[in-house]
Amino acid sequence: MNTTATGRRIRIALIFGGRSSEHEISCVTAGGVLAALDPQRYDVVPIGITTSGRWVLTSGDAEQLAITDGKLPRVGDEGGTVVMPGRGELSVHSPGEVPRALGEVDVVFPLLHGPFGEDGTIQGLLELAGVPYVGSGVLASAVGMDKHVMKILLAGAGLPVARHVLVEPSDWKPQRDRVLAEAAELGLPVVVKPARAGSSMGVSKVRHLDDLDDAVLAAREHDPKVLVEQAIDGREVECGVLEGVDGGPPEASVVGEVRFDDSHDLYDFQAKYLPGDDVGLDIPADLPDETAERVRAMAVTAFKALSCESLARVDFFLRADGSLVVNELNTMPGFTPTSMFPMLWAASGLDYPALVDRLVATALRRPTGLR
Repeated sequence: MNTTATGRRIRIALIFGGRSSEHEISCVTAGGVLAALDPQRYDVVPIGITTSGRWVLTSGDAEQLAITDGKLPRVGDEGGTVVMPGRGELSVHSPGEVPRALGEVDVVFPLLHGPFGEDGTIQGLLELAGVPYVGSGVLASAVGMDKHVMKILLAGAGLPVARHVLVEPSDWKPQRDRVLAEAAELGLPVVVKPARAGSSMGVSKVRHLDDLDDAVLAAREHDPKVLVEQAIDGREVECGVLEGVDGGPPEASVVGEVRFDDSHDLYDFQAKYLPGDDVGLDIPADLPDETAERVRAMAVTAFKALSCESLARVDFFLRADGSLVVNELNTMPGFTPTSMFPMLWAASGLDYPALVDRLVATALRRPTGLR
């Protein structure tokens, strides 16, 4: 779809930044998408959200949203603001510019990662406004953000997940003895992570129970709800899933593998976003055909189990005995041209600009509301 029914360019609002600890990664993602959108086909309205929650209309310069000299970009307070006066109105203002109502855009691409964006909050806002958008709806977005609830649904669909202990949002001290005892039953090492965060923020591997306190407290800096998971010894493989075209079944990409050396305890923030020679991506992964097909089939099952739409990346551990464990599903995966999800689809025959076009086209065809 090159234009709207009236022949004009598709007006697409990119929303990025946000209040979560993944603010900078969201900005980098937006830079990649901005650079891929053909200006002959799209009229782009770039909207950044500051860490304080202020919405600003940015310049739309993709280079300003790139990683420069190892420094990650952020949304500043310059520019205009988005005014949300209620009564169903949502307008973007820039100094000296006529306000543009969000309702006047054809589609929104919410490139937010983490809470206050990827978790169903902005999806609910767009549903109320009746504006089409890229990505999963409210339910799948919320479940995809909460790793504890996600595991329950994935296990309910018959998918293998790692055993875990829940540290509830209430005060840590009254739970400490229970969690220590249950973590010991899981066996060491364990992985401690915020339940509702991404990009490996606040994640650590614990090899001694004496270190569990510090790991839980570090995770609680990002989310009061924490998971203590059984550490799975295995290869880390990932698969991308896209909503089917014209109502068809979801489609899975080739399978990729993440490799990192002993300088990384796990696939952490540094390895994901500021990689060096110590991190590698194998696309496609060196796997037997039967194993790759199992990964692809399980990725589609996970996509359906969470009622996902549009896109998702499903991450697995492949044990030495050939068994698979679903680690998690990400409803808005990293989306820079060098991120795993776009690279998986490029290897599957869908390059970055074509992938963005497909996501936008799918969103335009999908109605808001119950579906």
